[in-house]
Formats: sequence, C-alpha cells, structure tokens
Amino acid sequence: MNEKQVLVTGGTGFIAQHCILALLGKGYRVRTTIRSPSRESEVRDNLKTGGADPGDRLSFVIADLSEDLGWADAAADCTYVLHGASPTPSGNHTHEDDWIRPAVDGNLRVLRAARDAGVQRVVLTSAFGAICAGHSSMKRPFDETDWSNLTGNVWPYQKSKTLSERAAWEFIEREGRGLELSVVNPTAVLGPVLGPDYSHSIRMITNMLDGQRGCPKVNCGFVDVRDVADLHMRAMTHPHAKGERFLAIAGDSLWLIEVAKVLRRRMGASAHKVPRWELPNWLVRFYARSNPGMRGIATLLGRNMNATSEKACRMLDWAPRSSEEAIVATAESLIRLGLVGLSSKA
Repeated sequence: MNEKQVLVTGGTGFIAQHCILALLGKGYRVRTTIRSPSRESEVRDNLKTGGADPGDRLSFVIADLSEDLGWADAAADCTYVLHGASPTPSGNHTHEDDWIRPAVDGNLRVLRAARDAGVQRVVLTSAFGAICAGHSSMKRPFDETDWSNLTGNVWPYQKSKTLSERAAWEFIEREGRGLELSVVNPTAVLGPVLGPDYSHSIRMITNMLDGQRGCPKVNCGFVDVRDVADLHMRAMTHPHAKGERFLAIAGDSLWLIEVAKVLRRRMGASAHKVPRWELPNWLVRFYARSNPGMRGIATLLGRNMNATSEKACRMLDWAPRSSEEAIVATAESLIRLGLVGLSSKA
C-alpha cells in the first residue's frame, strides 16, 4: 500500500472526484478540501457510485479558496497536490473581477501552502479556455504553446483561467523555492457522472437528451474525465512533466450536431429527443441579444476549435479513450442515475 498522501482541492468537483478515485486505485492516501462539513457524505456517496469505499484512507479538511484558514493543515504531510478547485461566482451578470481575482488569489493561496508544507509537485487543473480564447480561426490545431488573447472577445471565465494560470507560473518562477508545477488544460470534460452535481460540459449532453431545440454551429473538443484523472496522475509523478503544460483532448474536435448523431446512433430509444438539425447562426445571434447565456455561444459560431494532445501522448504515454466513448459513457451514467427526463416520447 502506498503511504504517500495527496491533497486534492475541491473534493465536491467532478474532475476532483475522479482524481480521488484514480489515486485510491493506485494506493495513495488522499486528503481533500470541502467548504462545508455537510458535503463529506455527498463526496463519499459519489465515490461509492464510482466503485470506491476508502474509509480512513480519505480525509477531509474545511478550506475555502477565498480565505487562508485551513490551507496549511490541508497541505501538511502531502507529497503532491492536485489543485482543481476554482471559485465560481453565481448569476449571469457578475463583473469579470468577480471571476478573475478569486481565481488568481485561490491559485496563489494553494501554491503558498504547498510550498511552505514541502510539497514536491502541484498539478494545476487549468482549462482549454486559457489556450483558445480571443483568437481568430486557427489554421492548425491549438497546442500548449498557445495562450488566450485577452484583447479579443473573451468570456470572464476564460480570462480568469488564463490569468490564474499565468499567475501560477509566475509564482513558481519567483517564489516557488523548489516547488514543482505541472498544468493540465482539458477541453470539455465528459464521462461517467457520479451524482447530480456535475460539470458545465455535461449539460451539453443533458440538454440534448432532454430535447433542446437544435444544435448551435459550435465546434468543441472533448475528453473523458477518467482520462483527465489519468493525465493528472502522470503529470504528478513523471519526471519530464515538471514545468510543463498538457492539453487534454480525445482525437479531433466535433461539431455539436456530430455529438447529437453519436447519441442517436448509440443510445437507441433513450435518444429520441436528441435534436436532428443545426440552428442557423442568425437565430442564435438573435436570441443572444436578450439571453446572456447565449452571448458566449454566439462568439463561437462557426469557429474550428480543434486541438492536439500529441505532447501528452508522446511525453507521458497518455492514451485517452475516444470522444465517442466519452459521449456514450456520459449519457449512460445520466440515464442510470435518473438525471435526464426520458419518460415521455417527443
């Protein structure tokens, strides 16, 4: 049994829980942070859904990214830290500073605690949004050398991910004192849902299964959460991962109408509500005038968002399952857990 301890921040998160499952599967002891003691039972229940009952090999610390309290205790005696927690403001009309400042401060708070506790390496979960935003259409796939252009049309979330990742690299260079950093930049994360509190990306599949009215002409890269967790494991221990970013995508990006076709082909009667047509761009732009949730989508219309994971595959021997497998696994788990309305025929 591996007695090394790993801190996973934000234990209620979708990626975090799959990272916990992967760590437990490799025999590590795991400590995770939650903001409220009441959520410990939720995390343990979700891990049981994922096939793990860790008992005392999993411990919890109360810590909030907006406060210093608890982070020294969280990082104590840990060899590694997987930091994926990120503060998310509520509502559609929050100022971008409500996204950026907490994200930057949260990363620095965790990195300081890790450094002061003598942690060997932090693996930061950043996002494809720190790579792809604000660019005109690329003639090549995005890769780890790319950074989002913040002078372009960029959502507050993408700006927060970009600036908080840059702040992390700057911290390591100026104040890290030997602390190592690796970064994982996933595209849209799909895969088996463990409970009703799942990632934003999963809603793309939920909405299709629940009968949304057509698909915007949006292109997106996908990756299975189990492979994202596996990439975190590799970035955590591989000597060549020190100081590197790793973009996570399974194969080529897909248009959302292609995702809908996969669901209809693979999910049978469960996919009877899945849309069969693509929404015209003018209609999406029309609705975006009055719907804040559509404004970000309108900026992506017709843009090819293809990317490559060649670096992770070459350096870390990472081998993700296909995007189709990720799409199907997502749908199957949503249906199995009763998280989509499939009772009535369209």
